[in-house]
Amino acid sequence: MVAIDGPSGAGKSTIARRLAARLGFTYIDTGAMYRAVALWASRQGVDTSDMHRAEQLALAAGIDLAPGRITLNGEDITEAIRTPEISNGASKISAIPGVRRAMVAKQREIGERTSVVMEGRDIGTVVFPRADVKIFLDANASERVRRRHAELAAKGLHISEEQLAREMRERDERDSTRADAPLTQAPDAVYLDSSGMGIDDVEEAILKIVRARVTNGKEIV
Repeated sequence: MVAIDGPSGAGKSTIARRLAARLGFTYIDTGAMYRAVALWASRQGVDTSDMHRAEQLALAAGIDLAPGRITLNGEDITEAIRTPEISNGASKISAIPGVRRAMVAKQREIGERTSVVMEGRDIGTVVFPRADVKIFLDANASERVRRRHAELAAKGLHISEEQLAREMRERDERDSTRADAPLTQAPDAVYLDSSGMGIDDVEEAILKIVRARVTNGKEIV
């Protein structure tokens, strides 16, 4: 089990997918799971302040993850959950304790079945506190905004960097100050600032940590 935590825009999803492919592990995007619940809540007209209804949706959600795809109750929602609106909604709905309990149970069920690279905001602290390797992946604020802006633009979603920076600051504040499972670095996690690093460099840096902690120096393809 490799747990990667960190704020939005730090590059967690990209690096986790690549690591999973290198290691032959299953990649689990926990953020996509919260986005799925936020999308369903939006479609059902459930306000993110309605904690009871949000928890009910989280418990009932049939979420399936496959390489590069996510389905909700049998529907492929891979693209639908990647809008700024759903991202913002996911941050709000993930602060609801009942929703987090439901998602953590689903995440643990997946992680206990197979070797995984799981990324999110509380993997090393709450979901799998005994993970073999824990990474806290970070980058400076301007770099995180730049990366997220480029990611959205590549998908045809146009939002100004100023607006994106404001939304990311608000999300960082919510994620780090929520009462239940706030975003924080686990005491035994390795901190990695990816500012100024290419994706290949980040991948190799984390693979070195994995080799040292899991394989006793044995080479990983």
